[in-house]
Amino acid sequence: MALILSLTKSEKRQFRLYVNRLGINTDAKFLLLFDVMDKMNEYDENKILEKKITTKQQLSNLKAHLYRQILISLRTNPSNQNNKILIREQMDFATILYNKGLYKQSLKILDKSKQIAIDLEEKDIASEIVEFEKVIESQYITRSIKTRADDLISNAKLLGKLNALNSKLSNLSLKLYSMMLSNGYAQNDADKEQILDYFEENIPKKDLEIMGFREKLWFCKAHVWKFLLLQDFINAYKYALQWVELFYQHANMIQIHPVWFIKGNSYLLNALFLLRKRKRFEYWKNRFKKTLESSDFPRNENTEAVIFTVLYNARMNMIFMKGDYADAAEIIQEIKEHKEFHDDKIDEHHILVLNFKIAATYFGNKDYENCIAELAKIIHHKNSSIREDLYFNSRILSLMAMLDSGLDENLEEFLDDTLKFFRRMKHPKTFHKMTAALFEEIYEVFPTERKAVAKKFLQQYQLLAENPYNTRDFVYLDLISWLESIIENRNISDIIRDKSV
Repeated sequence: MALILSLTKSEKRQFRLYVNRLGINTDAKFLLLFDVMDKMNEYDENKILEKKITTKQQLSNLKAHLYRQILISLRTNPSNQNNKILIREQMDFATILYNKGLYKQSLKILDKSKQIAIDLEEKDIASEIVEFEKVIESQYITRSIKTRADDLISNAKLLGKLNALNSKLSNLSLKLYSMMLSNGYAQNDADKEQILDYFEENIPKKDLEIMGFREKLWFCKAHVWKFLLLQDFINAYKYALQWVELFYQHANMIQIHPVWFIKGNSYLLNALFLLRKRKRFEYWKNRFKKTLESSDFPRNENTEAVIFTVLYNARMNMIFMKGDYADAAEIIQEIKEHKEFHDDKIDEHHILVLNFKIAATYFGNKDYENCIAELAKIIHHKNSSIREDLYFNSRILSLMAMLDSGLDENLEEFLDDTLKFFRRMKHPKTFHKMTAALFEEIYEVFPTERKAVAKKFLQQYQLLAENPYNTRDFVYLDLISWLESIIENRNISDIIRDKSV
């Protein structure tokens, strides 16, 4: 059902033309099923069975057949053609020629396809082509080139080395990403040593001098994840910059691997945000945006969803860096207008992070009611896999909004639930313990006494913030600026703006 809902009008029209191309499928059951499902907003098996297109027992097979036919139709659509598909299509043609005993023609297509695959850094496909060439040569000696066997063996060895190197680097990058999701960022020197030991044991020490674009890309990715895990944002920026500049040095690769180009810019902008380098952030954001707006940048449902996430996160981060919430309402409205088109293509975590940022801008604008409502989407989310820090921060920001706004009729119950959650946390940090204690104490005193509590905890938070392992804790939940706003009786946005450079 999701595939049918994703089809554009032109893709649906092409599918019907594809099915009816021979004039024998007008009443095909899978086309009738397509017509029924095309009119649905949600899948309803009963409605399908009411049309008596097929029996309940055969429906599963018919859906599978329809699914395959839609994919075949999409594969022939020029808008969905890419270099990898075209190369594999040429390999299919070569296989047909080989099966017909037309070896020279088959080898000619394979040789041309191999060179294209190498030029486009599709070395895994190039390796497949070489293996196919070896099969043909072992059965039919063309004698056209005396060193043919040596050339194929040399090609196979080099591609094998490069693919092995690529595999090791991509495995390392994926494992580091998995470590972040399962264990979070390094919190102390012991965590740091564990990450460094794993990295040193698994980073390839040889063959780095033969790296092509693809291997260099995975090399940068692995280092970006390593330094993000270590919360070493200066080095994370350094390798994210190499990642992005690699694409600008090989501009044709932006069209071939647009998602990785977008992701590289995402990590670059995120590192600059964490370092609070506003001018550099603006420069790279504008350059990225200019590239996206160029006529030859590939646009499809996948790239549009990733672009949406990266650009709007960048725009929100600029608001937080400046402490200027004047444009926040307009940006939030744009996000809400476009988000529904991308929700099914963006993972839940990124959607919830966007919800939190929206709530934080509402808080900066003193729109406390909307802030609390936005945070409720995270707090009451049914998925239990929400990261603890995001859930905790959402509750704390809600408490801040309740206290600042006077919307505190449910404050006691909400605080009790928050403290219960804190006690259940699997990986509580000093920051979480201190924050739980702060709000427990603030609740117990009269509003006139909050300034004294704020002064007491401000010193503790300032000491905590000096530890580089705690940097991320203060990024979106700026408790230091909030406590300063209580002490100085000023708007938090004014305090953040004064700190902005």
